[in-house]
Amino acid sequence: MKLNKSEETLSRKAVAFQEPCEIACYSRVEGGDVYFDDRSLRLFKRNICDYVGVNLNKGFESFIEKRDLGSDGFGDLLACIRGSTIPLQNIHFVTYRNNLNKILATAYLREPWKMGVHKRNGVVYLDVHKLPERPKSEIERRRCYWGYSFENLATENSIDEDGRGIDANVEFCSVIKTKLGAHRIIMGAEMDCCDATDDGRRFYVELKTSRELEYNTVEKFEKEKLLRFWIQSFLAGVPYVVVGFRNDAGVLVRTERLRTKDITQKVKAKNYWQGGVCLAFADEVLCWLYGTVRENEDYTLQFVHPFNRLELLRAQSPCPDAITQHVEQLSGTTG
Repeated sequence: MKLNKSEETLSRKAVAFQEPCEIACYSRVEGGDVYFDDRSLRLFKRNICDYVGVNLNKGFESFIEKRDLGSDGFGDLLACIRGSTIPLQNIHFVTYRNNLNKILATAYLREPWKMGVHKRNGVVYLDVHKLPERPKSEIERRRCYWGYSFENLATENSIDEDGRGIDANVEFCSVIKTKLGAHRIIMGAEMDCCDATDDGRRFYVELKTSRELEYNTVEKFEKEKLLRFWIQSFLAGVPYVVVGFRNDAGVLVRTERLRTKDITQKVKAKNYWQGGVCLAFADEVLCWLYGTVRENEDYTLQFVHPFNRLELLRAQSPCPDAITQHVEQLSGTTG
């Protein structure tokens, strides 16, 4: 699929996006066990601004980094869908939010990505494919940790505030149903924490860290980071993003709460990007993808240099066992 539609053309196309609705959830705990409940969901600390000055390096030595579960992680989402007896007859796509983030961001950003595409019984399963990465340097590992450290600091039922024993594998995942254009989607979305309104209604809060802004870094932050923040939060119906700004030494210097729906207004006057263009672009991709892939066939969808087209290739490896077993269990057959 060639990327030949201009921003202006896409901006004229109004694409409906159905308000995301949570239909199930699951938790991964220390040790890796998965439970179909919200035991790993943490509560947002409203007084996070009191923690300005805290060193986010605390606890780095005992940090347990995230393991790459590959397609097994997708299997947990599929097991949750089965366990919650969620009907898939009218669903077009099942995916993690991460894949949709990549597709929407491609309207503006030129960064490589790949994903597995597998159509079974009319449902297209999008499997996350990680691109090869060079080993992280010490400072890159620390920067990654600062994000987890801020999450720990900003949530109530977490590890002690010194951060000892932070485990990046513990997570809470919301399973969400939505509709983009004509396509109904079920997606899994990891959630950082929740808060509640005065009348007790729960809502999720996205936690982010960023280097403190200077006059020469604001534009890049608004063009790229705010775009990512908005896409991720908008897709899952998360109303607030709380950003912890830190200095180069990893010390928290300030926090800022952004309303997801205000982010697009913040950049609109500057013509950096438009949320509607991201949705219109994603709609084009999903229409093309759903209409092109064939039943019981396996593909890789990729966006790579020179970044002028999306390529749909026949997969070099078989369909992941997690998807095959899921489809067998749904049909009541085990091979």
